[in-house]
Amino acid sequence: METLRFQVVGEAFKKKPLEVKTFAERPAQYFAKKVFNREKMYKYLPKDVYEKMMDVINNGARLDRSVADAVAEGMKAWAVENGVTHYTHWFQPLTEGTAEKHDSFIEHDGKGGMVEEFTGKLLVQQEPDASSFPSGGIRSTFEARGYSAWDPTSPVFIIDDTLCIPTVFISYSGEALDYKAPLLRALHAVNVAATDVCHYFDKDVKKVTSNLGWEQEYFLVDEGLYAARPDLLLTGRTLMGHDSAKNQQMDDHYFGSIPERVAAFMKELEIVALELGIPCKTRHNEVAPNQFELAPIFEETNLAVDHNMLLMSVMKRVARKHGFRVLLHEKPFDGINGSGKHNNWSLSTDNGVLLHAPGKTPEQNLRFAVFIVETLMGVYKHNGLLKASIMSATNAHRLGANEAPPAIISSFLGKQLSELLDHIELADRENLLSMAGKQGMKMDIPEIPELLIDNTDRNRTSPFAFTGNRFEFRAVGSEANCASAMITLNSAVAEALVDFKKRVDARIEETKDKFEGTEHSATFHAIIDILREDIKTCKPIRFDGNGYSDEWVEEATKRGLDVEKSCPEIFQRYLDPQSIQMFESLGVMTKKELEARNEVKWETYTKKLQIEARVLGDLSMNHIIPVATAYQSQLLNNVENMAEIFTKEKAQKLSARNIKIIEEIAERTLIIEQKVEELINARKLANKIDCEYEKAVAYHDTVEPKFDEIRYQIDKLELIVDDSCWPLPKYRELLFIR
Repeated sequence: METLRFQVVGEAFKKKPLEVKTFAERPAQYFAKKVFNREKMYKYLPKDVYEKMMDVINNGARLDRSVADAVAEGMKAWAVENGVTHYTHWFQPLTEGTAEKHDSFIEHDGKGGMVEEFTGKLLVQQEPDASSFPSGGIRSTFEARGYSAWDPTSPVFIIDDTLCIPTVFISYSGEALDYKAPLLRALHAVNVAATDVCHYFDKDVKKVTSNLGWEQEYFLVDEGLYAARPDLLLTGRTLMGHDSAKNQQMDDHYFGSIPERVAAFMKELEIVALELGIPCKTRHNEVAPNQFELAPIFEETNLAVDHNMLLMSVMKRVARKHGFRVLLHEKPFDGINGSGKHNNWSLSTDNGVLLHAPGKTPEQNLRFAVFIVETLMGVYKHNGLLKASIMSATNAHRLGANEAPPAIISSFLGKQLSELLDHIELADRENLLSMAGKQGMKMDIPEIPELLIDNTDRNRTSPFAFTGNRFEFRAVGSEANCASAMITLNSAVAEALVDFKKRVDARIEETKDKFEGTEHSATFHAIIDILREDIKTCKPIRFDGNGYSDEWVEEATKRGLDVEKSCPEIFQRYLDPQSIQMFESLGVMTKKELEARNEVKWETYTKKLQIEARVLGDLSMNHIIPVATAYQSQLLNNVENMAEIFTKEKAQKLSARNIKIIEEIAERTLIIEQKVEELINARKLANKIDCEYEKAVAYHDTVEPKFDEIRYQIDKLELIVDDSCWPLPKYRELLFIR
């Protein structure tokens, strides 16, 4: 009789009809169909209201409540035309997901009937329960009030029958309880700081924008197989499972032909995403079996973060329509590549200049060098904090596992850019920079306008690599909110730029009388002087070698880089004095907010390991051991039957293999029972600790190490227990879509 596993596997491998949502129009015709973007605003808002909204979006002007009423009226008219009946404030609490509470448009009309109403007050602000979300102690259960407030820079959109309004989420006392509020503050800080530095080179620059292009990696598994794996269902990853004889060793999946069922899923996902204004650009097979990637065109960072959070939600819904489940865990399967979310980051001016791209004049290339070096200064000074911004219980499984960057933040620049910075640092200043009459400034710097994307090699072991006109922060995890990394990165660069300008201005004041000619001459001499100081200071963060090597860990330690691997300890970097100073000086987060977020991080880390420990214990004792001992009993019966039929000597000879398996099962099940008991005891001891930090450390040091000890024994049993008896779908079944 077939086991449940074989029934599930059989159903999963049956050919499913390929139903995909399609449109007669081309993508450009339905792009942002469900988004109240500028085009819709122009159509549905009065001209003066539209112009005020553009001032709010483009220049950060304050939103007047009377304008909000008019905007709400226009939004409602558009939404009703599209079948919308409800609205929600869509926000990003510290759960790593999104949250929403739906309210209908209906109100009493005072005559016993109903009217549909949506006012500026409802658009701008709501009061979700703040005590039910992680707050790190900022909100107690009896202190329930919190506020969500509209972010007009991120357009509202429609999901099904609901108008979704992107918002920040703050406590009654004003502290940020989400990712968006501090992200917006960090983006404001880097805008102000970068614009000030740009004025050394171009007085017409009015705004600098932070740009983000994320690359979302994910796994797909058949929904039936997923449901038959309690560990996948409850933790997002497989806590046991012997590796498949074939996985990724043939390198035949990466960029390979996309399976038919997956292609149908991808097509519908792209259509839905494009309707929501998410500019999907690239799709392909990733390295591991059943692993894929989707990447959009670059966008302003706040909007890009919103779109990534929205996409992760949408892709789960679309996948289920196609009989799949999406796995966003960074390491759902042992022994093959995990999933990341590379964050391609850059800065650009309002007149279209990429600040991390070389130019065609000496001034432009000096500006390029300044923004490259000050980015490196921020990354160098806060390398431990940047690691904390991408660290989690799930991403810890992926980092440094020969498929992802190591848990040491360094930056790869490539030969040409490294040589450029070395030349600026070491060349004689008077020969490096001179004034040439009407020709303006001349720099003795190697020609670099050709320094483009294809002119620098790639280093996949580098967590923060320069790729021609941007930096790629490769250490971000696949299920993470990009905002966490972007808050820290933009803040660190903003601080570096503020400090750079302060020192340049001081040097100009000190030396302007020493130079003949104009103030322009003194300015550029000061820029070169400070730039050279910073090139030397941040040199330890530059590393172009093998980040996986043991030698690099030793070298990084000598350079003063953070080499800590313990997740709870890494979170401590948020509370370093220099981290608190940076966030507070820029107005991004207060010390109280940072302390609260760390409490949430430690608590989340502990809970994830706690859930995994309980699931592993349950599967071991209630699934694996009963099946193994049942198979052991079958073998014992076989041995006894042999003894009845054959002579003692022949029976012993014929039963030798079965006896060996019987002994191995007994030994391994005994070890599993012992280790599970140790796991339970370690968990109970850790749970008695009140301090969230100390509890997280205890889980890391005493609970998590038991996982691999138990898994090793189970994976060995999987190889010897009758395949038809094994209760869980195996890797060879999970990893290959048919």
